[in-house]
Amino acid sequence: MTRGRVALDSLLTLTAPVVWGSTYIVTTELLPPDRPLLAAAMRSLPAGLVLLAVCRVLPRGVWWWRVLILGALNMGVFFYLLFVAAYLLPGGVAALVMSVQPMLVLVLAALVLGNRVRPVHVLACVLGVVGVGLLVVGPEAELNPWGVLAGIAAAACMATGIVLTKHWGRPQGVGVLAMTGWQLTAAGLLLAPATLVVEGLPTQITGPNLTGFAYLSLVGALLAYSLWLRGLDRLPAVTVSFLSFGSPLAATVLGWAVLGEALTPVQLAGALIAVAAVSVVQVVAPRGGPARSAGHREGAPREEAALGTRG
Repeated sequence: MTRGRVALDSLLTLTAPVVWGSTYIVTTELLPPDRPLLAAAMRSLPAGLVLLAVCRVLPRGVWWWRVLILGALNMGVFFYLLFVAAYLLPGGVAALVMSVQPMLVLVLAALVLGNRVRPVHVLACVLGVVGVGLLVVGPEAELNPWGVLAGIAAAACMATGIVLTKHWGRPQGVGVLAMTGWQLTAAGLLLAPATLVVEGLPTQITGPNLTGFAYLSLVGALLAYSLWLRGLDRLPAVTVSFLSFGSPLAATVLGWAVLGEALTPVQLAGALIAVAAVSVVQVVAPRGGPARSAGHREGAPREEAALGTRG
């Protein structure tokens, strides 16, 4: 895998967390208040059904339960916990809590994929958390304990989903769009009954609500997760996980551009540190060997062997 190919794949994959950075502002400005299950279901199910209709491929055999697990971790449970955090915490604080995800991926990738934890990855984790902390946390930050717990649990869900996605890959002959559709549909089918039982349907849906749901489903789920899973198919799990720092960066920029929030010199310094953390990981990304990952066929070698990692 050439350096240019890694850079291009990383840039396309980075689009996903940048889009996800808009989740906080869309939740607070456009969605019905205090309905995390409804928001999660509307984000996943419509997009999943669209992709199923386009791809017209269904899972077979062991992939039925694998898709159910991946859909719950990457999207269903993750979406719900993310929206809980977004409702209970300021967007910046929620992003800071979620920034523990790369650390969790480091540990899980070592245990499941056999990846070596390198000192530069630990350094990048520290830089990333410090950068996000400087970027998003101000004196007005409110630490609702349930929101913090939801954010940590959401990070753990997605970290586990990232590693299992690399470990299991995808069935031979099945494309990334089909895998995305399977997972989004599984997530939506898990969330829809829970929404009806726990929250029920709102008595009124406004135009801004519909706009928010459409954006989160078509852009925040269908487009973003297609690019995210494509990146997981081509890049190491640890490399992809560090791209998630793009989410708080995007959330901060949107707060400045849309809500008129001021950016202090400390925040700008935090942004530069977070970018440095991502850049460090991209520079040391595995090279050499064919650009094949565990996701290209069922039963392929684990991540480092498939990517030709040196040392």
